[in-house]
Amino acid sequence: MAMSINDFTTFINENKGKRKFKQTVELAVNFKGIDFTKQNNRLNLDILLPNGNGKSVKIAVFTSENAIIAEAKKNNIEVIAPNEIDAISKDQKRMASLLNFDLYAQPSLMPSIAKSLGQFLGPRNKMPRPLLPGITLTLVNNESSKRISIKSKGKYLPTVHSIIGTEDMEPQKLYDNIKEIMENINKKVGQNNVRSVYVKLTMSKPIKFM
Repeated sequence: MAMSINDFTTFINENKGKRKFKQTVELAVNFKGIDFTKQNNRLNLDILLPNGNGKSVKIAVFTSENAIIAEAKKNNIEVIAPNEIDAISKDQKRMASLLNFDLYAQPSLMPSIAKSLGQFLGPRNKMPRPLLPGITLTLVNNESSKRISIKSKGKYLPTVHSIIGTEDMEPQKLYDNIKEIMENINKKVGQNNVRSVYVKLTMSKPIKFM
């Protein structure tokens, strides 16, 4: 059974505002009975949080198409030209700077991005999302602070972690974000395969949510 909203609110209020920085609120989900070394079992979920994650997100797009460039400028999105891809791969500082962005790309550039930058971006879960038909930069910009990814990583241990918001958000909104994440996870693995769920602020001790 999930922690009640009243208990959750008490936990947030008791732990927020105790640091000189804005703490994030984090979720840890532990599983049972699932072999995540098998590819079919691994989690790769793209979730829109109903109340966002409380953080602003910078976006960059790899493109040479004039229409995409114009839309990027309208939305204050950084544009990376195709002829920059190889140069970035040879510049450690520029590669590292890509980690500060949510990355998107016109589909035709994905192979060259994978060839030049995939070894760096892939393990860090930062490969660009392709701008498929129906996905506009305006939509991306509007959803940027709501979108999170839940992925099995590393040695495929039976656990995943996610940021669900920040301490200055209303507890009810954080609570609803958790519910959205768990609904998506349960659809993938089944509720019976969730061993436990814990929530914590950046510097607080974790508390069992479920």
